[in-house]
Amino acid sequence: MNSFVSAKLYENNIIKVMIFSELEKLENEPILLIINNEQFVKLNIIKCSYLNGNVIYECHTDVKIKLGNSYYISIKDFGTVPLNVNDCTEFKDFDDKYAYFGDDLGATYFKDHTEFRIWAPLASKVVLLLRKTLDDKFESFVMDRLEKGVYFISIPKDCDGYFYRYKITNSGLTFITTDPYGKGSSANGKDSAVINFDKININLNNDLLPYLDSELEAIIYELHIRDFTIDNNTNITHKGKYLGLAEENRRTKGGNPAGLDYLKMLGITHVQILPMYDYKTVDELNPDKSYNWGYDPQQYFTPEGSYSTSPNDPYSRIIELKTMVSALHKAGIKVNMDVVFNHVYDYHNNVFDKVVPNYYFRKTKNGRISNDSFCGDDLDTKRPMVRKMIIDALTFWMKEYGIDGYRFDLLGLMDIETATQAYNAIKSIKSDAMVYGEGWDMAHSLDSNERTSYLNASKVKGIGFFNDSFRDIVKGNNNGTTKGYMAGNIDYLEGFKFVFMGSVVDYCFCKKFDNVYQSLNYVECHDNYTLFDCLKKNNKNEQEILRIIKAINLIISVSYGISFYHAGQEIGLSKKNEDNTYNMGDSYNKFDYEMLDKRYDMALYLSSIIKFKKTIKYNKRITSKYIANNVFFVNLDNGGLMIKLKELGENYKNIIIVINPTSNNLRIELDSYYSGLVLYAGMIENSSLVVKTVFMNPYEVNILAKLED
Repeated sequence: MNSFVSAKLYENNIIKVMIFSELEKLENEPILLIINNEQFVKLNIIKCSYLNGNVIYECHTDVKIKLGNSYYISIKDFGTVPLNVNDCTEFKDFDDKYAYFGDDLGATYFKDHTEFRIWAPLASKVVLLLRKTLDDKFESFVMDRLEKGVYFISIPKDCDGYFYRYKITNSGLTFITTDPYGKGSSANGKDSAVINFDKININLNNDLLPYLDSELEAIIYELHIRDFTIDNNTNITHKGKYLGLAEENRRTKGGNPAGLDYLKMLGITHVQILPMYDYKTVDELNPDKSYNWGYDPQQYFTPEGSYSTSPNDPYSRIIELKTMVSALHKAGIKVNMDVVFNHVYDYHNNVFDKVVPNYYFRKTKNGRISNDSFCGDDLDTKRPMVRKMIIDALTFWMKEYGIDGYRFDLLGLMDIETATQAYNAIKSIKSDAMVYGEGWDMAHSLDSNERTSYLNASKVKGIGFFNDSFRDIVKGNNNGTTKGYMAGNIDYLEGFKFVFMGSVVDYCFCKKFDNVYQSLNYVECHDNYTLFDCLKKNNKNEQEILRIIKAINLIISVSYGISFYHAGQEIGLSKKNEDNTYNMGDSYNKFDYEMLDKRYDMALYLSSIIKFKKTIKYNKRITSKYIANNVFFVNLDNGGLMIKLKELGENYKNIIIVINPTSNNLRIELDSYYSGLVLYAGMIENSSLVVKTVFMNPYEVNILAKLED
């Protein structure tokens, strides 16, 4: 007889048993519920239905199903099958009963014992597997179930550096997995590791960081740890590693500063580092054989091992990452961490679904796992324990590793309540921490009024967003097929005025943000085409392209909003006309220090821009009304523009910014005498030259200050 039997819990006392068999129906055989292999309860069949050759029995039990027990269904001649209780996570009262808000999940180390806690409310059994070294066999310890579905055990010995896993049984299926709250790891996330953080209390130099009075004073520089340190044209020792970004006195072959020293030379206030938590698709033991940016999370509380010098040593990645942060802080540079809480690489093999099936991932209306990110399975951030995990991870990285802010990947996939709670938790630790992300409106499985997208910016006024309007109007669209205002398309003149004002003033477009602190002004980031490659698509010669890049970099700095630059943008690096190079290797993605030597004048130009930017003090909140009353535009011949500012910050008065976005020379007669404030006629910090007639080269921006009468 060919038969298939399955059983699923649909309500607390309703079980559906499905039988596919050559028999049409049961012949007076009882359906038994077996509890913990010792109690047998006959189910009451209250309904029988037929569907495509299946017989479905809806059964009632007087014994209430309580999670944490082992349940099987037995039918004579059909055998015994586990009762699937995974749909309990969809019951209305599930989170009220089981959401756990303690701060002790994971492995908590003490000298004489270590406590292990894991939230697994569906599980009937959880076993801790523990070993001292990777060569040892595991010892097994059955864990106790506490309230809220937390499993606990205390191991009475010094477990410093021990490796562990969990063996978890859910609905009769047993999986071995790592700890979703694991703070340490062996290579490639094979084992979690017990960490004694007291013995690696490295000085992170938080006290050396300047406090920003305004987000508008931030200058963010995005980089990838491997990309920025891997090039052979430097004497960086630890190439592709955390330590490589911590090394001082490093130089290019041409004698220019490299790595950390280059960042110091530029003068940026923040580095935004692409994901450095543990991710999936790089073999940590052979990091040169594969490449990835890291947008495929594996362990949210553990640093990525491919950047460490010894991936199987759980302390190596921690110590070396802290050393990197400490060195950046010593240089006065804050560290913003790129985080991906919108999706994971593969939910079927992910730790979350092994520990609590059917809980962590968002579903579409038809019950499928949502993939609104188009790059994985979406986390259901509205679930209390998902929200808790996100906030726990964010606060842990700040407290333990000194992280100064966060860039959220695809923030529009996160619900507003979670984003708000995360923002408040971050700000409670560091009041000047930066919180921003990609606000694209993509979360179609989430109600539109719940998405943390730029369309709902007014609901999350402290959170910033990448301003794609600025990007597209200033440089052109993302694939380079159309050019923007600064690349010579004067049809975008009015739109340029809109984005110059931070997209917060109703001017030819409805305002995009309620406050200017939400606008991240950028034209290039790690994904999509580089600025150079976009401009190259418009068939401009290299000299013109480099002039446009310099002009755009200056406009980013003086426009209202937060300045954002991608590593290499300042010298016109190319990715060989490829856009999404997330797995294409060093030749496409590395910071090319040989090109830096060739175009070092461009790096100095950005440095001078940043030096000037840092002299602008925004000591008061800048409102949209203030901007509207402070900024005046004068259209010039051939599509040029003069921007008159009553003040730039609170320390510069009567400023003009003159823009020539065309391939023609431009001559302008001013209404009074002005001095070159920072950049005039391509010179750096030329404050002595007094002019009333301005001669502008093609693709040039000048900033001047009116002389006092």
